[in-house]
Amino acid sequence: MPVNASRRNFLKATSAATAIAGTLASAPKVHAAGDDVLKVGLVGCGGRGCGAAVNAIKADPNVQLWAMGDAFSDRLELAKPICKDSCGEKYAVSDDRCFFGFDAYQKVIDSGVDMVILATPPHFRPEHFEAVINAGKHCFIEKPVGVDVPGVKRIQAACKVAEEKGLAVVSGLCWRYHPGVVETVKRVKEGAIGDIIAIQSTYNAGLLWHRGDKPDWSRMEYQMRNWLYHTWLSGDHIAEQAVHSLDKTAWLNDDASPVSVYGMGGRQQRIEEQFGNIYDHHALTYEYENGVKVFFTCRQQKGCMNLVDEHVLGTKGSAWILRNEIDSGDEKWKYTEKTGSMYDLEHVALFKSIRDGKPINNGHYMCNSTLLAIMGRMATYSGKKITWEELMKSETVLGPTEYAWGDVQTRPVPIPGITEIS
Repeated sequence: MPVNASRRNFLKATSAATAIAGTLASAPKVHAAGDDVLKVGLVGCGGRGCGAAVNAIKADPNVQLWAMGDAFSDRLELAKPICKDSCGEKYAVSDDRCFFGFDAYQKVIDSGVDMVILATPPHFRPEHFEAVINAGKHCFIEKPVGVDVPGVKRIQAACKVAEEKGLAVVSGLCWRYHPGVVETVKRVKEGAIGDIIAIQSTYNAGLLWHRGDKPDWSRMEYQMRNWLYHTWLSGDHIAEQAVHSLDKTAWLNDDASPVSVYGMGGRQQRIEEQFGNIYDHHALTYEYENGVKVFFTCRQQKGCMNLVDEHVLGTKGSAWILRNEIDSGDEKWKYTEKTGSMYDLEHVALFKSIRDGKPINNGHYMCNSTLLAIMGRMATYSGKKITWEELMKSETVLGPTEYAWGDVQTRPVPIPGITEIS
């Protein structure tokens, strides 16, 4: 990929909101009339996976939850009654369409589904997404879409294939489907606060779950059950969680890619071995070609102030994105209309695009925003300034390429200025 193209044109081929006429000719016709049942398969039966399945079932009157799969049989069994109770008569999962193990994703894909929800740990997304698209299925893919640059490039390529096949691809970056946020961003981009000068972006939150350890768990099982805390599985919390905030900053910057990033991070509170090798805080400055800077922080620590929002500073005023507020000096605006759940609305948009024969493809921004998180992690882990060109040259693949219930390497905690990041 040429360097000049990699900044503002990265993944442009995957950014179309609707497919071109030639692509539409190859779109699945069976669902175009809007009266056919769409069968949904769930891959990854944790809390987010079950939630996404219920959101999907609520989003369209003629869909069924058809198949479920997870790496762990016990997680699958816990999820089945939850989904059954929530989906009611739309729950059509039979015992022979329940799968577990490392190959469960492929069995779900092959079970006769029309759309697949991918909600496993992010490490597995590239392989699973490729399989979904190669099989000609529509996809809802949770964020982030990868944990390393080669993985995101695999997603990029698969998104292009999805566009060619007329397949819908909707990202779990759900704020893009929140009506209040959509309207606020729209007004800012139309000049409500003048030209954007800088964005303060914050995702400071508390602690998340840890599932402990058991004597009979292999190290692979232990790390996968506690995947949040291992960079090869989650990408660190800057990618797994705070990518939502980075995505909003990218959106405000027309989904361009930054020129460079620098900052700091580390572990102050979560220092025990059980918390793997991720950091508990990151603080970064992203620099864009047009002079805009994004000042970004994220934190997962207990007993601290929590704040999640973007404060946008412009030449004529400022805006708070999640508050849905704009202050342009003499005029103040706030979004006050009632909104539905963005978690439902993203699935409403997905199914509508399928039935209308105009499949959504969120490929460009979901890949670009994931790369922002990876780029930031590389800067905090190394203590170095990372350019977009350096990022895109990275060939480092995190984690194993073959999976078995045995030993897996436990990576040390990165030390800025010492740890080499490539």
